[in-house]
Amino acid sequence: MDYRVPSDLAAALEMKAGGLTVLAGGTDVYPSHVGRPLEPVLDISGLSELRGIAETPDGYRLGALTRWADVVAAPLPSGFDGLRAAAREVGSVQVQAAGTIGGNLCNASPAADGVPPLLTLDASVELASVSGTRVLPLEGFITGYRQTALAPDELLVAVLVPREMAEARAAFAKLGLRSYLVISIVMVAATIAVGSDGRIERARVAVGACSPVARRLNDLEAELAGRSTEEDLGALARPEHLSALTPIDDVRATADYRRDAALTLVRRILASCGGSR
Repeated sequence: MDYRVPSDLAAALEMKAGGLTVLAGGTDVYPSHVGRPLEPVLDISGLSELRGIAETPDGYRLGALTRWADVVAAPLPSGFDGLRAAAREVGSVQVQAAGTIGGNLCNASPAADGVPPLLTLDASVELASVSGTRVLPLEGFITGYRQTALAPDELLVAVLVPREMAEARAAFAKLGLRSYLVISIVMVAATIAVGSDGRIERARVAVGACSPVARRLNDLEAELAGRSTEEDLGALARPEHLSALTPIDDVRATADYRRDAALTLVRRILASCGGSR
């Protein structure tokens, strides 16, 4: 088996140019290869420079190898409350201790728990190759069902969150067939930035597991802007705000159920972000 373990990021980028399968936490890679060989492999799990959360002049930088357990434990501001809640929902405690934020994004599952809250944080991804680095908005990185804009010679090295959303109010909710070790039927995340006058300056609402990729509800966000947090924010959400979603029928739920559940969760999440604080 062609199994390579780079000594540092530069070595990893050289090896990635050879088209190897990247292994980080392994919580997605191994289950997807049951019954078939896994090779060749580039194991980047030992690259400490890709792990950890740091505050920067522009906001926050989350290394691609940051584990979900790290997100739960980190002393992050309120804007990350939705991401922290999602981190607690990723698989089991064992999966949270091994699974990485970068792996969750690169796997590009429609039910990836980390995507909706990161969308509401206006997150971007930093991609590196031997020829340099580039930054893409997360919305432009995940391009379809298990598809990303990652080039064959690139590694996702960090997730970047701007400071503008870091102090906002944030929440996340996930609906599944049980409360633990479950693939989502619907996920909803919201981030609300509130001015000193109690009015909403910026609103971000995203729904996952109801389309090939998680989607922001742009029309609802526009309607929320300028509203007082003393209003019933949940009541502002209407079925037409979810028109961009394309849920499917599968073993977990019907499309109609997903659509109805998504509206209910959006209303609950927005209500939880309202009021005086």
